[in-house]
Amino acid sequence: MKKVIFLSIILFLFFLFISPEFSSGGEPPNEPILRIETEVHTAVINRIGIDAENRYIVTGSDDKTIRVWDLSDGRLIRIIRPPIGDGDEGKIYAIALSPDGNTIAGAGWTKASEGFHNIYLFDLKTGSLIKRLTGFPNVIDQLSYSKDGRFLVVGLGRDNGIRIYKTSDYSLVAEDKDYGFDIYGTDFDKYGRLVTSSYDGYIRLYDSSFKLIAKKKARSGSRPFQVSFSPQGKIAVGLEDVVAVDILSGKDLEYLYSPDTTGIDGSLGRASWSSDGRSLYAGGKFQKKFDGIWQFAIRRWSAEGRGQYIDFPVSANTLMHIIPLKDGGIAFGAYDPAFGVINEMNERVLFISPSIADYRGLLENLLVSYEGETIQFGYETWGASPARFSVVNRILESEPLSPEPGLKPPLITGIDITDWEDTYEPKLNRVVLKLDEYEKCRSLAISPDKNSFLLGAEWSLRAYDKNGNEKWNISTPSVAWAVNISGNGKVAVAAFGDGTIRWFRMSDGKELLTLFPHKDKRKWVASAGSEELIGWHINNGKDQSADFFPASRFRSTYYRADIIEKVLKTVDEDEAILLADKESGRGKQETSIQKILPPIVAIVSPSDSSEVSSTQITVRFTIRTPSGEPITGIKALVDGRPVSAQRGVSIKPKGDDIREIEVTIPERDSVVSIIAENIYSASEPATITLKWRGKKEEKFVIKPKLYALAIGVSKYEDKDLALNFPAKDAVDFANAVTKQKGELYREVVVKVLTDEKATKDNILDGLEWLEQEVTSKDVAMLFIAGHGVNDPTGNYYFLPVDADSDKLKRTGVVFSEIKTTIASLAGKTIMFVDTCYSGNVMGTRKTDSNNNKATDHNRLSCGSKEVKGCFLYIGQEG
Repeated sequence: MKKVIFLSIILFLFFLFISPEFSSGGEPPNEPILRIETEVHTAVINRIGIDAENRYIVTGSDDKTIRVWDLSDGRLIRIIRPPIGDGDEGKIYAIALSPDGNTIAGAGWTKASEGFHNIYLFDLKTGSLIKRLTGFPNVIDQLSYSKDGRFLVVGLGRDNGIRIYKTSDYSLVAEDKDYGFDIYGTDFDKYGRLVTSSYDGYIRLYDSSFKLIAKKKARSGSRPFQVSFSPQGKIAVGLEDVVAVDILSGKDLEYLYSPDTTGIDGSLGRASWSSDGRSLYAGGKFQKKFDGIWQFAIRRWSAEGRGQYIDFPVSANTLMHIIPLKDGGIAFGAYDPAFGVINEMNERVLFISPSIADYRGLLENLLVSYEGETIQFGYETWGASPARFSVVNRILESEPLSPEPGLKPPLITGIDITDWEDTYEPKLNRVVLKLDEYEKCRSLAISPDKNSFLLGAEWSLRAYDKNGNEKWNISTPSVAWAVNISGNGKVAVAAFGDGTIRWFRMSDGKELLTLFPHKDKRKWVASAGSEELIGWHINNGKDQSADFFPASRFRSTYYRADIIEKVLKTVDEDEAILLADKESGRGKQETSIQKILPPIVAIVSPSDSSEVSSTQITVRFTIRTPSGEPITGIKALVDGRPVSAQRGVSIKPKGDDIREIEVTIPERDSVVSIIAENIYSASEPATITLKWRGKKEEKFVIKPKLYALAIGVSKYEDKDLALNFPAKDAVDFANAVTKQKGELYREVVVKVLTDEKATKDNILDGLEWLEQEVTSKDVAMLFIAGHGVNDPTGNYYFLPVDADSDKLKRTGVVFSEIKTTIASLAGKTIMFVDTCYSGNVMGTRKTDSNNNKATDHNRLSCGSKEVKGCFLYIGQEG
């Protein structure tokens, strides 16, 4: 049985420690909002956008982020965070990228705490919010730029019609409010004409002055969705409610023909021409088996939709958007959430898929213990790849799992509830339980006493008494694919489409806990290394982009595993905090997160993916200090390693003025990062990729020089700490690397500290020796063997020969000293750690509250975000 130790349950209980601070005057909330961050979307990608040169693809999602990607390789360039709030506030339904690739328009459920919805205009290069268009009476479902970039069309929800803005100053130039329902399709042709589609059943055509030319009912269905102009002037209309695509005349909307849809099961709401108009693509809810596996597919027809067709797989869920690429093929976005590229040969050459578990069909495979403290779920559809999680023990087990009789599936009998699975009208005693319009019920659980029940729906979780009276109704982050109620009836558990599993208080729907198991079945919130998976979104008002701070920046302040153990027993956060504080002897946490925020760095130039031909690069950047704390240091890194030449840096206490720094890059593609520090922590790196286009001079290759520091302690002054092999291992390691002189390295310089020589002072001197000697052309190795321990707060210490276990701060070597050294070395670095709890050098593992013991597992981690290089941790049983 595979086990992963739950180490850092930090921040899904952040709300337990900090009192929310709400702003007034129509501003979004300014209290920190906890969010999942996996570097890919965690909820449906509603729309995508591409610039005319096909350099970038932008994606907008229900996870309330906009992401900018390099279209050539799928590399994430930037995450843009609009203002968000509770419930649906901040979900991005519509996205568009200006043809020049400079401006991103994003909107959806975007009220920003005002009475009207907003469209946010962001600078792609910096992610800053440059303008806000407001006054929209309903959600924005659709955005499109004209081919020349002069206009932006806005499609609104309900009967609010369209608005058209001139992009030179984003002033309103035209509107049509004569619509009966939501608008999901808009497209411009090369002459500036506009076509729209609405769920009122009509297709509308406007001339380049935005006067209505024609308005006609869709021929084959009543819910036209995506519309697309071909270069030849034809219009393709994808239909959501039937298996059909209509081809219309671009002159008057007269019906021309429909392509062959033989064998298609599922609607074709998304339709688009190829860039040359010769091929027609369509998909949506169309599924087909490929190599025995059901997948969502796209059909491509030749001869402008009149010719033969070919089907090919694209995603694991509904196709949401299709856009043609200039050199052939298409880009697509899907519900998975995923996006990708299909080339002109119908090959999927790019596919970025989610990092979340897929709970579709989980239903009766979501098992819960009597008090809700242990759950069982599956990472894949229908409960496949099962795993079990214990809140109390903070252990995640994956298959094969031994039977555990105390875990029960949801009860779905005992109250007469019918038609609840994947329907719009679940019934109690044959009477419809009303959901929101277009909302499907997805899951059901009846309480053990059969006096109440729970319905999980598309965007809500609802509790009812046995007579159908609604007890509570809360907004959810995504679809509630499975729900269950603990045996004692106090706790509800739900598995959501965003990959989270959440615990709720059955009495009022109050959220208690959240678990995020990563799709890789190793990382999860909050296991070792997973603190980068969660963090805080902090709004900066309605006229600025929001900030995001990973949880790892604040672990020393908000690590409270002891509280989590008590939450489900008390079913009350305040009581859990009081009990935990009483047991630990610590007082109430009063520190505000806003006071310890790290700086924010943004690179102004060069832009990402810029081509360069000089090794001397001037990087211009800005620094913001949300906490108000002065900047204490600025670092530049090339390919993850520090650079020594840093001229022209002006360190100021705060402000958004532009700074400059000169860096030297190698004659190849490089990654340049800027990091700013204050007394509390360092910023997230602001990073750009530079593409080398200069001439490469042939140079004589010189082998690097190796500096190795080997430390091993077997004979401690405290006889109870004696070990057998660390000192010998350090000597053997030094001998092994010395033999590489003249082989891998032109020269090898080794310093060995064993037993009586491995004092704290000598170890720190050895680290300083590495800092002084290693250059960007060298390689450094650090070998450490001996005892490693954790203090009560989870900080890892290496014990030198003269260590006193009762006086760790004074006699132990805290890992931050080691990490700072490794991070500051200009050359490549390799570190070997062979101690108890060695995994804690990159993040604390779970410790027993009584004796600080833990089981550590071997692991190899390369390319850490905090320390660049490769690190081998060789764990020992505590």
